[in-house]
Amino acid sequence: MSNHYFKFKQFTIQQDQCAMKVCTDACLFGAIVASYKLPITNCLDIGTGTGLLSIMVAQKNTTAYIDAIEIDTKAALQAQQNVVACSWSDRIQVYNENVLTFNSLKKYDCIIANPPFFENDLQSPNNTKNNAKHDNSLTLIQLLQAVDIRLSADGFFALLLPYQRVEFFIEEALNFNLHLSNQILVKQSSRHQFFRGIIFFKRNPEKKNYSIITIKDIEPNYSNEFIEQLKDYYLYL
Repeated sequence: MSNHYFKFKQFTIQQDQCAMKVCTDACLFGAIVASYKLPITNCLDIGTGTGLLSIMVAQKNTTAYIDAIEIDTKAALQAQQNVVACSWSDRIQVYNENVLTFNSLKKYDCIIANPPFFENDLQSPNNTKNNAKHDNSLTLIQLLQAVDIRLSADGFFALLLPYQRVEFFIEEALNFNLHLSNQILVKQSSRHQFFRGIIFFKRNPEKKNYSIITIKDIEPNYSNEFIEQLKDYYLYL
């Protein structure tokens, strides 16, 4: 059974009302995004869940104002609880809405998403988990449509995906004139295959950067590169 909360150095994430709990790859994604091409002014977090990514971005970026959207009511209420309890609550606004109908005239210089994962895989009988882990409530194409409407001319869009979905998404993004700028492939350890991709897009083509992060060198020890990314967040790093 997952813990009801996850404690970081500067904040705590309550998660008993959320189908998707805090996980290592999401923490890594949040840390990388929060430090990417600072400063961030307006950020949109699509499918915020517990509010983890929004809070990580707010911790690192003192000028960032973040709109966090969550379609599931229980998760949105918990995200709001976590935001109110953190030190940056004045810069994060949680919305219990569907991003496809979210009525905002803002253009965002940073859009982040940890979208539904296992499209076309065996689904859980739990509808809440299905919506959180699958593309029942938001397909990857709909996500691109939402990003295209809201991303500023000079902004970036970043998301975390299963490795097997990365190439498909990069190709589909081109249909919306969103060009890959940075790709980070993630392994659990040197003995494992890639299991996640962290990918960044911009409106205009630029030189692409490719890199790899291995979470653990020799289990159970975190790698130096992982520690460097998470040292401002994890309690015991």
